[in-house]
Amino acid sequence: MMIHMRGIGALGLLLVAVLSHPDVAAAHGAVSGEDDPCLRQVGARVVHFNAYQPQYELRGQYCTDIPQAGDTFLVVDLVDMAWRNELVGMRVVKGSGSKEADDQIVADIRPSLHPDGILRGEVRLDEGLYTVILATETQNLMKRPQYLLRVHMTDYQQLVRTVAVPLLGVLLAAWFGYKLLRSTWLRKWWAVLRS
Repeated sequence: MMIHMRGIGALGLLLVAVLSHPDVAAAHGAVSGEDDPCLRQVGARVVHFNAYQPQYELRGQYCTDIPQAGDTFLVVDLVDMAWRNELVGMRVVKGSGSKEADDQIVADIRPSLHPDGILRGEVRLDEGLYTVILATETQNLMKRPQYLLRVHMTDYQQLVRTVAVPLLGVLLAAWFGYKLLRSTWLRKWWAVLRS
């Protein structure tokens, strides 16, 4: 009986290892195209946003969830060639951007030309919500690409996916194992094997 319990325990650990992903808190990685959460399309134009914190992780690229508070490099790739011939600027405000009167401006990069297609900025971000707003001189205010940054905050949706779902899987496997061990079919089969 103890051997079977060890087997069930090993199966449960294997299930937890398979269902959990070690890179959940990491950057968005090698995602491309429509699956990339950092890509924004406004009409026919496309921009790509990244945030870097090389003092914490040299190769880490972040889009919406920034793991640490501190100095952060913000980089916007102007993918669409038309953006490179326009004056493009970036504003970072503390808050969700829904009540602009209550939001505090953290950084304001004035619109300028970016022939290389890269808009850069450096800002110190404390813990909390921030909104990055990209703007041009000719763009409608309602069609501005925006990124909501969560700095050093717990993402409960991600937490549920990484902890609760594997835990539910282990509990389901344990319940199934218990029902299987208590079944009369298994007892009869075990009795036949012993005789």
